[in-house]
Amino acid sequence: MRPGRGALAPLSIPFADPSALFSTMISSLSKYGHSFLVGLQSNIVYRWNFAIRGFFSLFHLAVVFVLWGAAYAGNHSIGGFRLDQTITYFVMLIILQFLIGAFNEDYQISEEIRNGLINQFLLKPINYFVYRFSIYAAARLVSGLLVFVPLLIAFPFIREYITFPTDSWRFLLGFPAIILGAMIQFSIAYCFGMLTFWFLEIQGFVILSMAIESVLGGQIFPLDLLPPWILRIAEYLPFYYQMYFPAAIFTGRLNDVAAVWRGLGIELGWVGVLLCFSQFLWSRGLRRHTAVGG
Repeated sequence: MRPGRGALAPLSIPFADPSALFSTMISSLSKYGHSFLVGLQSNIVYRWNFAIRGFFSLFHLAVVFVLWGAAYAGNHSIGGFRLDQTITYFVMLIILQFLIGAFNEDYQISEEIRNGLINQFLLKPINYFVYRFSIYAAARLVSGLLVFVPLLIAFPFIREYITFPTDSWRFLLGFPAIILGAMIQFSIAYCFGMLTFWFLEIQGFVILSMAIESVLGGQIFPLDLLPPWILRIAEYLPFYYQMYFPAAIFTGRLNDVAAVWRGLGIELGWVGVLLCFSQFLWSRGLRRHTAVGG
């Protein structure tokens, strides 16, 4: 019997097949898990490169001791922080650099675009961003573990200068800050790699970015030593959240829980912006790549 005029016809609501959805998720995990394992094996082969780089970080730490030791000569504190707190901050920076730093992801992506290696991803159901991120995660797992070898060797000489706060909230909020910081690190490197669709060389862009990151990311000096108005501006830039923000949480340079929550919100916002921008560059870059017969 057909519904009369004005009567409502029964609605047909499509429901996703749970088994098909589960199968798709397993397939994706397997696909990118394989990429992660390949990246892990590749980086284990070159583990000595990371180990040597880690030992060179001891030289950087020695320079930190000399420079900041001279700065603290005759001063009990600078900016409200003692020498041991500042040394702890730089030790944490070294750990983060090896744990989430984007060493050469931008150049690797650039090389794949220049050599046409990305063509294989256009014919397969593989998200290039996720693929590259899985390789980045594998590399950082290896380098993040290896950096502790030189630090453990140096620990007997620096242990009296290491003083981490033990507040439980720092761990609860610090680890999400590290994960989001890794997303920002990789996304920025990915975006610079995408510029290869328009420019033959991206080295100038990368060097400029590294210079800005060194200053506004707190890698040369803690950002809380900047004038307050500059610090407030830096808090709204992505570079603040690459290294300084998680390091400041774990080393006690940030003590206001409300400010940390606000920072996590801004950091999450930057992750969203950079993810959208990276996808924009990828889609526009592919159009250009296809138009010129790449």
